[in-house]
Amino acid sequence: MVVLSLYDYTGAALQPWADDGYRCYAFDIQHKGTTTAGRINYVEADLYDEAVLDEIASTYNDVQFLSAFPPCTDLSAAGARWWSFKFAVNPRFQEQALTAVTNAAKLAEKIGCPYYIENPVGALSRLWRKPDHTFDPFEYGGYLPKADSHPKYPAIIPPRDAYRKRTCLWTGNGFRMPEKKPVNYVNVKMNRAKKGKGENSSPIHAKTGGKSQRTKTIRSATPRGFAQAVYSQNRFCPPPVVDEWT
Repeated sequence: MVVLSLYDYTGAALQPWADDGYRCYAFDIQHKGTTTAGRINYVEADLYDEAVLDEIASTYNDVQFLSAFPPCTDLSAAGARWWSFKFAVNPRFQEQALTAVTNAAKLAEKIGCPYYIENPVGALSRLWRKPDHTFDPFEYGGYLPKADSHPKYPAIIPPRDAYRKRTCLWTGNGFRMPEKKPVNYVNVKMNRAKKGKGENSSPIHAKTGGKSQRTKTIRSATPRGFAQAVYSQNRFCPPPVVDEWT
């Protein structure tokens, strides 16, 4: 059985499925060719190209689940102060960002499997539709062991995903939102030039900054507790029903 993840560089959303023996594929333009680590295959793919999406839909059979993490740089409310400048350069910048989201939804609907599309609070509620669910990573930290430590970014991401980062989900085809098992989240005390502004910050934002790809990768990394919870709740969903591409 197969699980797909779109705009996915880390493959964290796929790890629980891979651990249980599913064949997993993480598609992202940042991958170089196709590489494999365990049961996760990392595939270079331009997901803005509908021909690539058609190829994915026709190549992979018995797809049980799909997740997608479209780029949020032009959609997140965190960058809203820059929207007017971006609009002056390219009036279609958000329309183009929306294409990444709707392409993922089209592919999931074509395959017919349960799915979620993730993005932060921002323009999607206006440009597309309101999210079906929202969550913070710490709300699913209880799915991770008490002795947890992040395998890639232990100095930045707290154990058991004990941090705040309001995240929105757009879901379909019978996706089941998992039960929350929250842990206490941590804050980082920041010294700000303006007293009282943003002193208690999520460690993810406090310990990363700028526009580097590393910062974007860390901030967009799928919370592992949430990934485990989604897998636990959705692994027994009914088999997919294939529909025509619309």
